[in-house]
Amino acid sequence: MLEAAVKSAALDQVLDDIYSVDAVKRFKTDPSVYDMVTTGWRLYPDAVSFQSSNRWDVAGATKFGFRTVWINRSNQPEEYRDFPPALILPSLEGLLAAG
Repeated sequence: MLEAAVKSAALDQVLDDIYSVDAVKRFKTDPSVYDMVTTGWRLYPDAVSFQSSNRWDVAGATKFGFRTVWINRSNQPEEYRDFPPALILPSLEGLLAAG
């Protein structure tokens, strides 16, 4: 289903890999979910830039060691002060300038 959605959105030409929690039979924020990326790409967690509009997901990825960006589209309040993102942006467009 995930691969079909990616292909339907024409993202299959710009993505190198697709990871699904189904592969580890766990849900985010279980560390094994984020570990799929570091293991698959043979990277240390701090070499991964992780973006999400879900603050809980950013907290889990930050705790795992990823460099995180919270895409806070609707100006939601901070809920996870113990695991702050490296950057907060109002949209994905800000990633181009943050480069």
